Amino acid sequence: MSNRYHVPGPEGEFEPGSSGQVLRNLVGIASSEDMDDLELQLLGELYDEVLLQDFPDRVLTVADLKRWHHLWLGNVYRWAGQERSVNLGNGGFQFAACGLLTGLLNEFERKYLAVWTPCSRLASAEVVKAIAVTHVELILIHPFREGNGRLSRLLADVMAVQAGHEPLDYSSWEQFKPAYIGAIHSGISGDYDPMCRFVAEAMAAGDAGLNEPV
Repeated sequence: MSNRYHVPGPEGEFEPGSSGQVLRNLVGIASSEDMDDLELQLLGELYDEVLLQDFPDRVLTVADLKRWHHLWLGNVYRWAGQERSVNLGNGGFQFAACGLLTGLLNEFERKYLAVWTPCSRLASAEVVKAIAVTHVELILIHPFREGNGRLSRLLADVMAVQAGHEPLDYSSWEQFKPAYIGAIHSGISGDYDPMCRFVAEAMAAGDAGLNEPV
């Protein structure tokens, strides 16, 4: 939730009565548990929309990511679907500066999405690498004020389904979270092997039918 970040300015405002635990929102929720429940419910609806109703079996774009984010949280936060206008850090680690986001997202689309999607033409090993690299790079960019990790997982799931796989099972990512975070950090220097191992395991578990509903 929002208390992971220290942010000045309008996007750092919290809902009155939330003790700095819930970002200012359009629905007046001040309980972090209630907001978690609402975001999870809306995420399930987003998955239904993207994976079942209008699956994008085509080249993906940054515009898709912004649209998904707005579909998910547009009734909760005014800034949903928009590039963040503040700098964010988590646990002493700084994500990309907000002034660089537009250029970084353009590069992300050109270098990764345009090259690898749709993933239906990729071999299995290439699918794993494509998902791992795009996941790491999108997390490091962190384009939105909230929800970047979950949106990055949706992108991974869309890519997996494009390639004929089931959505990934993220159990090991949660179970070994410090190692998962370490895999993200390894990507800063271009070492994607740790994330490839996480993706391969999550893909195998998903294909085996072990993944839980969103």
